[in-house]
Amino acid sequence: MIKNLKRVLGEDIPEELYELLQQYSFEKSFDKKVLLSEAGADCKYQYFILEGSVYSYYVNEKGDKSVIELAIEEYWITDAASYFTGKPSVANIKTLEPTRALLINREDYDALCCAHPLFDRFFRILMQNALASLHDRILGTISEDAEHRYREFSRLRPYFVQRIPQYLIASYLGIKPQSLSRIRKNLFQK
Repeated sequence: MIKNLKRVLGEDIPEELYELLQQYSFEKSFDKKVLLSEAGADCKYQYFILEGSVYSYYVNEKGDKSVIELAIEEYWITDAASYFTGKPSVANIKTLEPTRALLINREDYDALCCAHPLFDRFFRILMQNALASLHDRILGTISEDAEHRYREFSRLRPYFVQRIPQYLIASYLGIKPQSLSRIRKNLFQK
């Protein structure tokens, strides 16, 4: 978490701010395949992944699963629409591996942001980066072919390719798993 704060803010953080963060958050461990947040319920936490991997997904009325977000160490994950509005979540968040995470509920998030302007800035930057990433993902999905999307994903997130099952990466990229297998085979042969 210390590295994450320094990287996002681009500056060293006074020790007392880490103590403040500990005051407004808590650490929890989860087994593999545990639902951290369930569609239809309120998403009560933001999760900062310390160890493990997690993903969020939406299930449509036909039962088809679409991956929304992937997270490994030093990534944040939540259902932002539910977390910030209090409305029921439309997505599930589930662990892929045994996972250790830092959790912050909405009330403590607000208190932390009010307690020191550095945290307000930190979370604002995270939200700006997430919004920019979402726009890039949408643009790539509607304008780039599947191979290009996978190459970009692999270039930007090489650790995900090694850790996240291929069928989930395919869903995240809007590609059928069989198509992703073909793409990977073609790229390997080049």
